[in-house]
Amino acid sequence: MLDYVKMILLKVSFNKVLFEKELRKSLKMLVPTEVPDFRNWCYQQFARIYRKVLKRVFGELSLGA
Repeated sequence: MLDYVKMILLKVSFNKVLFEKELRKSLKMLVPTEVPDFRNWCYQQFARIYRKVLKRVFGELSLGA
């Protein structure tokens, strides 16, 4: 599943709204042990353009929202 959600995010990264929507969906699809690797990958790939989105979504995740 991890490879699948990575592929989806790469394909929708041209649109901020779509990227955030798919990022949130991705986190629901992954098992908890995959999330740290996924988070690191997201920051490596997208922090340059979507740092605020990543901080918001992963911040909500760590708060248990």
